[in-house]
Amino acid sequence: MPKRTDWDYSEETVRELREGELLIRVLFISLDPAMRGWMNQSRSYVPPVQIGEVMRALALGQVVASRNPQFSIGKHVTGTFGVQEYFISEGKGLIEVDPHVAPLPTFLNVLGMTGMTAYFGLLETGRPQPGDTVVVSAAAGAVGSVVGQIATIKGCRAVGIAGGAEKCRYLVADLGFDAAIDYKSEDVTATLRKSCPQGMNIYFDNVGGDILEAALANLARGARIVICGAISQYCSTGPVHGPRNYLSLLVNRATMKGMLVFDYADRYALAAQEMVGWIAAGKLKSREDIVEGLETFPDTFLKLFKGENFGKLILKVAAG
Repeated sequence: MPKRTDWDYSEETVRELREGELLIRVLFISLDPAMRGWMNQSRSYVPPVQIGEVMRALALGQVVASRNPQFSIGKHVTGTFGVQEYFISEGKGLIEVDPHVAPLPTFLNVLGMTGMTAYFGLLETGRPQPGDTVVVSAAAGAVGSVVGQIATIKGCRAVGIAGGAEKCRYLVADLGFDAAIDYKSEDVTATLRKSCPQGMNIYFDNVGGDILEAALANLARGARIVICGAISQYCSTGPVHGPRNYLSLLVNRATMKGMLVFDYADRYALAAQEMVGWIAAGKLKSREDIVEGLETFPDTFLKLFKGENFGKLILKVAAG
């Protein structure tokens, strides 16, 4: 588990812009479990963050100075700005957002990478059909809460696994899940059998470990397992705890496939357009857990691994 002493908090003067550059004042920073993986010196889909570098993070900010004709002062943009108050960009990879469409934090949640992960992970990898039973872990978290809502929109039965009675109540009463399982107080394997008597058609995994094993024990024939994350393993000091009962895939003619949201970058705009429509129709809700203060990052980041966040965890930056 990351400690406060693993981080340095420093200040330096923002340098003058060169031709083609723009200065972005960072307003909101997305805190995601994947950031823990980026801290490991191991092969992954992106290079690890090196010691001494600014911590990598997706963020949203406002252009406050520009020598790039494509981005005028006042525009709001998202990108990989890191955990810092200001970011100098050449304009590559920036996505302009419209604060009139939705509140700014929503563009780091349902209308950002979080929403895109849920959208493409469920619809492209999970391939839901009306009447399917969709089970999602970390269901009260950023991605999981959107997965369950989209499943319901698509005519599926949504079952969420979350930690604590309050989160389970939220899933059913506020987000429209059909059922919720409290992994802190219930036997997940047994409760899944009761909640999904015909087995699950899709399991969307955000946690790995024991919860993944419980899901494998409750598959329907032809089930699809979407591997999105494994937060239970990110801070482990030993080998990754993988599923011992993987032969359930064979018995049930099931598939298990990993997904990365970056593979769908050319379709983000189309997905966002559809989700904006769902939000306007009241079918899709976006909940953010916002903590203020850049200096709180080391402690706020840990909320992800303690199950303390409700919805999307975001750090609000009070820049000077």
